[in-house]
Amino acid sequence: MNDETPMRRPEMQAAAATPMMAQYIEIKTANPDSLLFYRMGDFYELFFDDAEVASRALGITLTKRGKHQGDDIPMCGVPVHAADDYLQKLIGLGHRVAVCEQMEDPAEAKKRGSKSVVRRDVIRLVTPGTITEEKLLDPAESNYLMALGRVKGGEGESLALAWIDISTGAFRVAATGADRLLADILRIDPRELIVAEPVYHEAGLRPVFDVLGRTASPQPANLFDSASAEMRLTRFYEVATLEGFGHFSRAELSAVSGIIAYVEKTQKAERPPLGRPERDAEGASLFIDAATRANLELARTLSGNREGSLLKAIDRTVTGAGKRLLAERLMSPLTDPGHIRERLDAVSFFLADPSLREAARALLKGVPDFARALSRLALNRGGPRDLGALAAGFSAAAGIADLFETPDLPAEVAGIRDVVRALPYGIAAHLERALADELPLLKRDGGFVRAGYDAELDEMRALRDQSRRVIAGMERDLIEETGIRSLKIRHNNVLGYYIEVTANNAQALNGSDEAKARFIHRQTMANAMRFTTTELAEMETKIANAAARALTIELAVFDALQKEAVDAAAAIRAAADALAMADVSTALATLAEAENYCRPQVDESLDFHIEGGRHPVVEQALRKQLAEPFVANDCDLSPVGDEKSGAIWLLTGPNMGGKSTFLRQNALIVVMAQMGSFVPAAEARIGMVDRLFSRVGASDDLARGRSTFMVEMVETAAILNQAGERALVILDEIGRGTATFDGLSIAWAAVEYLHEQNRCRALFATHFHEMTALSEKLPRLANVTMRVKEFDGEVVFLHEVGRGAADRSYGVQVARLAGLPHAVVERAREVLHQLEEGEMSGKASKLIDDLPLFSIAMKKEPAKAKAPDRLGEELATVNPDELTPREALDMLYRLKGIASKG
Repeated sequence: MNDETPMRRPEMQAAAATPMMAQYIEIKTANPDSLLFYRMGDFYELFFDDAEVASRALGITLTKRGKHQGDDIPMCGVPVHAADDYLQKLIGLGHRVAVCEQMEDPAEAKKRGSKSVVRRDVIRLVTPGTITEEKLLDPAESNYLMALGRVKGGEGESLALAWIDISTGAFRVAATGADRLLADILRIDPRELIVAEPVYHEAGLRPVFDVLGRTASPQPANLFDSASAEMRLTRFYEVATLEGFGHFSRAELSAVSGIIAYVEKTQKAERPPLGRPERDAEGASLFIDAATRANLELARTLSGNREGSLLKAIDRTVTGAGKRLLAERLMSPLTDPGHIRERLDAVSFFLADPSLREAARALLKGVPDFARALSRLALNRGGPRDLGALAAGFSAAAGIADLFETPDLPAEVAGIRDVVRALPYGIAAHLERALADELPLLKRDGGFVRAGYDAELDEMRALRDQSRRVIAGMERDLIEETGIRSLKIRHNNVLGYYIEVTANNAQALNGSDEAKARFIHRQTMANAMRFTTTELAEMETKIANAAARALTIELAVFDALQKEAVDAAAAIRAAADALAMADVSTALATLAEAENYCRPQVDESLDFHIEGGRHPVVEQALRKQLAEPFVANDCDLSPVGDEKSGAIWLLTGPNMGGKSTFLRQNALIVVMAQMGSFVPAAEARIGMVDRLFSRVGASDDLARGRSTFMVEMVETAAILNQAGERALVILDEIGRGTATFDGLSIAWAAVEYLHEQNRCRALFATHFHEMTALSEKLPRLANVTMRVKEFDGEVVFLHEVGRGAADRSYGVQVARLAGLPHAVVERAREVLHQLEEGEMSGKASKLIDDLPLFSIAMKKEPAKAKAPDRLGEELATVNPDELTPREALDMLYRLKGIASKG
């Protein structure tokens, strides 16, 4: 339920409501935080506050049904067959939904008495982190549910995160800390974070949950009990001991316990095929804090769009699983150079063999999302097409295994081959034999078992289909017998098969005693009457039995195939992961070839040497929108001489010169290299970066009472307090949000601290040109600038980085390019000249005397020659030879008037 919408629970005595409403209120009381989808026939109905909330959220009509305690009961409903569409919208708005189904046939309920209510129960809680339906999931994004575990002890507080994707079975766990909690959560980007109620309201962690908003939700503390975690895990995985799972800390067990308990709570009797929890080793991924992740626009731009992000620019994958894995690698780059080299080896392998790469991609294009299909089958939410997805996945896996038979495979590619070889291909053969070529969405529709697979099924189908022809024959015979050309034999779920004639022709079927004996009246309509016969009733029984028996056989086949697949869940899930890896490696090779990327060298050194580096997103945008080449630039932050720490580049230069692009491109090259991708450069040698910090751009946080400058200082403080010698720090315009001398002082001190204390590799862009003097006393600091040329009073931005320092920022020129009024630009030039002459050293009063306020506005603007232009236009239309004396005089007066107005 949306936190902003408090649930108004109807209080009542059992005798004060109808039996159905009493049942509804009882079920609703047990699920107070969810909208209750209460099944009534072909609709899910919502009542009371749930109806009002759903009506607003879904844009559906709010009606009324009866009264409760004297008041009308608000009500709305959605059709069962379209429920997924409505669920998608509600989940997207942050609501949770309890799905309540009819657990028995209404006919069974009637046997208990006329007032008996059909037994109903909640079969599932639908939440953002637990959805599995194909229509509700984005194929390109993982759908993580995350739990936070917290344990307090003698050594202080310890925190851990556990996260699963219930749609694929992925299960991970990692230790974290209060200082990096938000960064670790955003790295995974869960759709839902569950937290023990006391932890959720703890003051020290509230800022994290405030940032996450509706994503975070409090849950009962008993779900996170680390003491009972082992029992919960052994029961879920049906094992006797956890010794084979590895060792987990108490905080990790708390998080794992919470997430398993929540899955059991939401999935009720069903058990998703989760893999065993795997630990993310501490420091195994590049630490990127929340501000840096936003500034670099890795997966989304600052406005929340995928278009314009790094992920969008580098994505060449062809499967949903591949897109998710690419995003996961991008969000969690590695810090182990050996593992990075393994990924790069796989990309190099596919880059060197284009024919093999394209053959693999052709196979992968036909691979459906069979990991998610398997999960739906395990939860009894799957259909025939999910079985078909498994069959297609097996087929692609077999093809990949054959392709990767070449000798001397890189380790990652060989691992892919070994995993897909190990698939139980007997299941694939069984699926191929059993499934028809065209599969329905729902198993209840039947028709998904291939002809020839089951002899009895073929017999029942033949009887069913033959009976249809018999019905058509009976209709022809009756038309000939009665002479009623409009007579039809039809079928519906209420009457079954019936004979229908118009009201005008009904006399022929019930006019005589003989006719009445044969044609039994069933129903009278406004313009028609319906009858049946003994022969038709007998045929209907045969047809119904044959059709029902055929469907029963098909459902039994489905159950057998489903069980066979779920029993092999671990192998199938591993194969799905392997094919995703193949997709990512071939996609990155395709990207490297198309964009002319190079293989980076990543090692344990502190080097940072980029030749011809480019911004991967801006480069593609320039080519696409302006057909212009990107200006490549070098960057070398490697240790200088005998120094054992990286260098700092102090970057000066004009606005619009490309400073921010240069800063970001070097950070993105690090991310791409350590995720295992080739990079946009001619050459790249990178000593492994363990922490990446970027402070580029200005923003405020008014909701938390922070100005733009305060946000800048908070983010800068986080960088200076956390960056070590292996960090890469990108800082842009520190100190610009306050007075000039204040800002210069802060920026000056920050650079000194980076140099002496953090001793990290850094790029520091500034307009405080006075800071270039620091290069004389800081040996690892070098001055670089964005080059410009001035020609005939115009500024040309070259977007080139070169050694040296800028002496001007060219802000006035940029203001002119932006379209500021001419008077403002000229006034700015004059003020700038006086400021540069006096350098503002105690000469403010003289400056005011020399430049009276808005003095530029009192100067006459250059004449715009409007009158001469109008005179010229008027004269151009005149032919003196054709003017009468009167017309000539009128013309003369008119021209004089125009001239006087000018």
